[in-house]
Amino acid sequence: MSSQAGTVLIVDDDAALTDVYAAWLADDYPVETATSGAAALDVIDDHVDIVLLDRRMPGLSGDDVLAEIRADGHDCRVAMVTGVEPTTDVIAMGFDEYLVKPVDSDDLHRTVETLRDRLAYSDDLQELYALLSKRALLETDPDAADTDAYDDLDDRIDALRADLTDTVSEFSHDDFRAAFHDLTPQDPEGSANAN
Repeated sequence: MSSQAGTVLIVDDDAALTDVYAAWLADDYPVETATSGAAALDVIDDHVDIVLLDRRMPGLSGDDVLAEIRADGHDCRVAMVTGVEPTTDVIAMGFDEYLVKPVDSDDLHRTVETLRDRLAYSDDLQELYALLSKRALLETDPDAADTDAYDDLDDRIDALRADLTDTVSEFSHDDFRAAFHDLTPQDPEGSANAN
């Protein structure tokens, strides 16, 4: 992450929609926009922490852009913001959150804030939250729960939870405090905020 932390890249082929989303977020975050998958890949670098990505775009689809982001090793959180209803195909995708359009300002702010929080998490914890998000999406489709892909998703969640529980249980009190120190808000004097 660069010194300009928190930049949000909004990617949608509807320029008017990217402008609306940017206007909603611009008071709180540095925002950039792209109206094609190719333009998004030209913009994304280490200063982009969060990507809001449409799935259906001409040329490079959002699915293609997401695959490229992950293949290139960009360490950013990605939310799909799309009119495409989720099916079990989302299980294999490398996104962190999934919003079905239409979305409002509160939806976007909540999602960006959630993803900003996750930037500080370990890779395993980020993966667990992404998988839990996918499972919550699929629970709205009764047919999805009866698939092998859904069962595999449940197994991955259980395995990650077990690994994380084992890791945390091995911490001494001082190790636990040190591991989570950076996640605790600090007051101006430097002591942990007691809220």
